[in-house]
Amino acid sequence: MRLSNVYLSLSAAGTCVLAQNSTTTGQLGDAVAVTNNPVGKRAIAVLPEDPFFTAGSLDGNVKGDVKAATGANGLGVDFEVTFSNLPKEGGPFIYHLHVDPVDAEGNCTNTLAHLDPFIRGEDVPCDSSRPASCQVGDLSGKHGKITSDPFTAKFHDDFPAMSEGPGSYFLNRSLVVHFANKTRITCANFVVLNCPTNGTTTGGSCSPSAVPTSSSTPTSTSSPTSSPVIGGAVQLLAASSLSLIPVIAMLFVS
Repeated sequence: MRLSNVYLSLSAAGTCVLAQNSTTTGQLGDAVAVTNNPVGKRAIAVLPEDPFFTAGSLDGNVKGDVKAATGANGLGVDFEVTFSNLPKEGGPFIYHLHVDPVDAEGNCTNTLAHLDPFIRGEDVPCDSSRPASCQVGDLSGKHGKITSDPFTAKFHDDFPAMSEGPGSYFLNRSLVVHFANKTRITCANFVVLNCPTNGTTTGGSCSPSAVPTSSSTPTSTSSPTSSPVIGGAVQLLAASSLSLIPVIAMLFVS
């Protein structure tokens, strides 16, 4: 009887372990490393001046940003994060990529859940030793929580995409910073940057390029200054050539 009880206990324990392990990867399996991100592409999410969470000890809003750049040879993304002016309580703080962008009202709730294209869920905490088994958007789960003020970190993540198409693409989504209990403090959208194409790191001087008005204005203002002049010259040359045809014809007749 005692041996059978031990056997049943071990069997039950094994079943629990298997059940727990089965939940630490997505329903679609582990995340797939992205190997074709555009070389040299960069983006940034800058936290706004006004906080979404207005209670507690927070003075203004958390300051900082998350920079993203294509990893070497197009593999994954190199991230550089900087945060300061954090609340005095409620840490360690966590941050994620969320599914939807921040709306015009700055409502962080409307960013919905973490970016999770492999349907892993967040009930079982991320195992940082197995980052492929974590949600794609769980940056702090894979690379460390915010444990100081100010806080900075640099890390590489194989699984976010910087080209449209796969579900792991995040540049049309958002960054959300939370208290340890998952209450949302602040959030920001990503903006693609115009950067020199001679490197893939997060450093360097870049300017925003994702705003439609800024990308279209140079085209609309520069085009009229060149093409009408060329077109006018061609038209003038054509008209001059046509006017000489009768004269040339008369010379051959005579």
